[in-house]
Amino acid sequence: MKFICCLPKRVPFTIAFLTLIGLFSATPVTADTATRLDDNFDSIEIPVPAPESETSGICSNHIEPVIDQIIEHPSLSRGKWAILVQSLGGANIYSRNPDSYMVPASNIKLLVTAAALQKLNLKGQIRSTSIQDWITVTNLMSNNAYANVLLQYVGGSQSVQQALTNLGVDSNGYRLRDGSGLSRNNLATPRTLVSTLRAMFHGRGNDVFLASLPVAGISGTLKNRLRHTNAEGTVRAKTGTLRGVKALSGYIDHPEYGILVFSIITNQPTNQSNYPVVEAIDEIVLRLSTLTNCQ
Repeated sequence: MKFICCLPKRVPFTIAFLTLIGLFSATPVTADTATRLDDNFDSIEIPVPAPESETSGICSNHIEPVIDQIIEHPSLSRGKWAILVQSLGGANIYSRNPDSYMVPASNIKLLVTAAALQKLNLKGQIRSTSIQDWITVTNLMSNNAYANVLLQYVGGSQSVQQALTNLGVDSNGYRLRDGSGLSRNNLATPRTLVSTLRAMFHGRGNDVFLASLPVAGISGTLKNRLRHTNAEGTVRAKTGTLRGVKALSGYIDHPEYGILVFSIITNQPTNQSNYPVVEAIDEIVLRLSTLTNCQ
């Protein structure tokens, strides 16, 4: 079952409208949280040539050297990679530096929106906008202004910590400095993001949370990525982009393994081109999408 089935029917018009409104209605923020137009969103990724769509399936016992080879390419080896892939039940599929603190960019929005869905009245509104639509704009279009306002409504970082702790997320696994992820003082481990995603799959507000995440090749900040591959429509994930930072965390609806939960974060030199990094992340996701049972 492809994730696209879970998108609310009203999202396309709502997103287009609320995105424009959000630029003018959100509370003014300081220079630290960037009110400039080009900082209000993660960029929707430019089209990147898809990994080979006919990639043959990889036995799950052999996935480690395959992913290692991707991220140890000379063009990517100057930076640090932290990755965790688990089944929905918590079994490890792949792990590399899963407890390392990384600058997560907009992946921090996953923590804020998950907490908001625990703390806020799901039938409530923020500035005449429903909680569902506010969270959808925050994640699907990665609206930084919406994310920072949402953090205020939740009650700040301590309130987020309380909500996530109640979900079973270790408070030592992240440092929250804003809601948007623009601050490089934000830190999170892949384990924290995977734990949040696993908890939210069946948690309070899970339908809103899942529907707010971009779908590979179809919507939001993943619209132009992994198109015409096995991952199109089956991967729902949050992007993250800063200079030298790329992240992708979310779910893969796998035909054999059910739901896989993953977090991929890399912190590269700030002069590193994003292009090969995005290619590498997409290749990893595609490889995970085509895992086969070894037995």
